[in-house]
Amino acid sequence: MSRLVTILGGSGFVGRYIARAMAKEGWRVRVACRRPNEALFVKPYGAPGQVEPVACNIRDDASVRAVIRGADAVVNCVGTFDRGGKNNFQAVQADAPGRIARIATEEGVQALVHISAIGADGDSPSIYGRSKAAGEAAVSAAFPGAVILRPSVIFGTEDGFFNRFGAMAALSPVLPVAKAWTKFQPVHVTDVAQAAVKGVLGQASPGIYELGGPEIASFRDLMQKMLGVIHRRRLILNVPTPIMKVMAFAFDMVEAMTLGLVRNKMITRDQLHSLGVDNVVAPGAKGLADLGIAPTAMEAVLPEYLWRYRASGQYAAIKDSAKNLKKA
Repeated sequence: MSRLVTILGGSGFVGRYIARAMAKEGWRVRVACRRPNEALFVKPYGAPGQVEPVACNIRDDASVRAVIRGADAVVNCVGTFDRGGKNNFQAVQADAPGRIARIATEEGVQALVHISAIGADGDSPSIYGRSKAAGEAAVSAAFPGAVILRPSVIFGTEDGFFNRFGAMAALSPVLPVAKAWTKFQPVHVTDVAQAAVKGVLGQASPGIYELGGPEIASFRDLMQKMLGVIHRRRLILNVPTPIMKVMAFAFDMVEAMTLGLVRNKMITRDQLHSLGVDNVVAPGAKGLADLGIAPTAMEAVLPEYLWRYRASGQYAAIKDSAKNLKKA
């Protein structure tokens, strides 16, 4: 019988790419998520019955054990940007990784891959960064042979970065950003997925790997690149930090006063703290090169999915060609 991998958070942005890649490797894939009925799209990633979504509450030992039992490998992709609620930073990014690693050890799992993030630091100015560091420490303590991946901002068809700002640029003549000169090293989601696959297959030595693409750019430069891809001219406004602090506080208060019914999808105070630190691979850190993976350039991928934010959408290229015919 083929081997089995359990991917916690396997229906999310990164998890679905790992699930598809592991199915191509011939493994049976158990996609553990909160709402399996909303994750049925993963089933066609493999042959009938090869990829199956199952319910899991990562805050509960019995639930986690049920989805890990019988697995040869485990990948944890679960993460959150929520500071409050039951699935907050502490529960999801600090406590759950330790629970998963402990139970994986108890169940005799052979390989564990944990998806963390660049910025995981016990001294981080953000709760997000500190919770990520706590999760990594718990994983290493319970499963010393784990492979821990720290990607920079991840881009790809379903990303929440370029898509978010592309949608804003399609509606507004001004693109407000905070900490415009903070540097990022965007990494393609398929490269992160391939790194996870190597961890599962035993092709990566245990330890921490920081994953970044071939280009380091400031927040402002990334927005300019995005605008070039969607063929729009917009004013990129670097909002002063004091003003952004007031705005983030106001957005957070609205969410708190509505008990989460109105979500802060703009910027939180904790996200503002995170933006104060460059999000790039540290000098000397192990990375994609150590895994034998050539990083994918943004230019090769962004036009494939950002075209939807162009004024003419999918017909922009045709209209440009028609203009050239008229000139001829």
